[in-house]
Amino acid sequence: MSNSNSPTITAQLQTEFGPAVLAVQSVADGMPTVWINVDDAHRVLTWLQQKIPNPYAMLLDLFGIDERNRVHRDGQPTADFTVVYTLLSLDRDHDEEIRVKVPLMGDFPTLPTVTDLWPNANWYERELWDLFGLTITGHLNPRRILCPPWWHGHALRKEHPARATEMEPFTLDDASQGRYEQALEFRPEDWGLSHDGGDDGEFMFLNIGPHHPGTHGVLRLVLQLRDEQIVDLVPEIGFHHRGAEKMAERQTWHTYLPYTDRVDYLAGALNELPYVLSVEALAGIEPPARATMIRVLLCELYRIANHLVWFGTFTLDLGLFSGVFYMFNDRERIMELTQGITGGRLHPGYFRVGGVAEDLPAGWREKTREFIGYFPKRLAEYDNMVMKNRIFRGRTRGVGVVSPHEAVAWGMTGPNLRATGVAYDLRPRRRYSGYGQLEFDVPIGGRGDCYDRALVRIEEMRQSLRIIEQCVEHMPAGEVKSSHPLATPPRKPRTMRDIETLIGHFLGVSHGPVVPPGEAMVAVEGAKGINGYYCISDGQPWSYRTHIRTPSFPHIQMVPRLARGLSIADLVAILGSIDYVMADVDR
Repeated sequence: MSNSNSPTITAQLQTEFGPAVLAVQSVADGMPTVWINVDDAHRVLTWLQQKIPNPYAMLLDLFGIDERNRVHRDGQPTADFTVVYTLLSLDRDHDEEIRVKVPLMGDFPTLPTVTDLWPNANWYERELWDLFGLTITGHLNPRRILCPPWWHGHALRKEHPARATEMEPFTLDDASQGRYEQALEFRPEDWGLSHDGGDDGEFMFLNIGPHHPGTHGVLRLVLQLRDEQIVDLVPEIGFHHRGAEKMAERQTWHTYLPYTDRVDYLAGALNELPYVLSVEALAGIEPPARATMIRVLLCELYRIANHLVWFGTFTLDLGLFSGVFYMFNDRERIMELTQGITGGRLHPGYFRVGGVAEDLPAGWREKTREFIGYFPKRLAEYDNMVMKNRIFRGRTRGVGVVSPHEAVAWGMTGPNLRATGVAYDLRPRRRYSGYGQLEFDVPIGGRGDCYDRALVRIEEMRQSLRIIEQCVEHMPAGEVKSSHPLATPPRKPRTMRDIETLIGHFLGVSHGPVVPPGEAMVAVEGAKGINGYYCISDGQPWSYRTHIRTPSFPHIQMVPRLARGLSIADLVAILGSIDYVMADVDR
């Protein structure tokens, strides 16, 4: 950790760069936020990444904002568009992290690439062009990434409609279909690849997906091969893109919550937590202690459920057919628990702004204890069946190796980062949502290969059991919904005797709560890595801009780096070890 007596990072920036720092913005999540002139942006970001103690080695997130319709921008520099860089230093506290914002003017402005600083900026900058029409100078592959090549317009600009009913009905004649199919054809020269393999003959190009069991969803991979060896690889995403961020601009704050479950649909309530925490930060809502503990209980149950799906499908990818049946059977036990508490399975829709939907049902404690007593023995069986299996070890050890430095540079988080030996976990580090009161360890690996990525997730399930047991034993009494007027919906008993509360209930549910203007992103440690919702309120019942930071997006971008020089069979092991779902990639 850095010295608490040293100047703040914003003060250091102002001293070092003077007028290049346009403003220091106060935001609801407390992260230091500075505005930098676009002409000085690359120089400032280079300084932050390379030239200060405890540098900001990770580009955690990069996204755009269309500011042209925004009303409440008090104290912020004039801008038509804003580009936001969220930087992470593993050696600094949360109040020393940094968010750099660059204002841009004009309908289609430009800004310089930062791919020379952080390789994972590649896809994020392509997204800026695809969704906002921002031109990135110096980018080597400025093409669409989520929308198809023939898409008209840029979907996250304010003039672009948010509903299909606001657009002309889609039609597909034969001529258009031919053009679309031609646009999807893979041409190696477009990606800097060549057919010519020199003295070894020509390279072969192999298409895998977008529908293939090894891709775990609609993901297309084009492999450049010399015999069985992967020379290079091009991932193509966007087939699962449903516009989850655009939907936030049309849904009220509380009616958007069910959409969060559909992002990483294997992690259930772990999607809901960062969203409600961000909205609560904007609204100044403090949920009751019991609601906070219930949230932790559900999140850890869903963390185990996610890891069981990953473990079962990973073993299936490598030819162990029996594992998936055992592990899905154990996952079903968790689904029965979560269904008994929330009424839902994959999509619980249980968290609320200000708390949770309702209190825990009768018998929840006994059923949870039953699972806590049952599951450790099953994990021991899986160790013998899978982790000690010589074929599994042979397929995973030394395969897909990534160093700690590379993992940080590419934006890896969660178990994939911890498998390299970096003990970075937001739960004990930021102590959000009551995690600071709980005792558990942060498992780490050492080699950063497929085997260690499995090892870390298995130990994480044991640690989640520890957390769940503490939730069961120390669940506080009290309310499960905040009495704050913006909590949605208000507590029912008050609406039956208090006309003002009944009116507030009606307006809050039918029209939506009016969240004060501001910006916040409270990130959490999801099952696959760091999840976060950057929410901007313009004083309306709906979000002005909601950006979703998902871990799978940078992880899939790193697949070519992990697979080069290996075989097709190794690629299948690498994909399975990463643990991703395409909805989490495409959003």
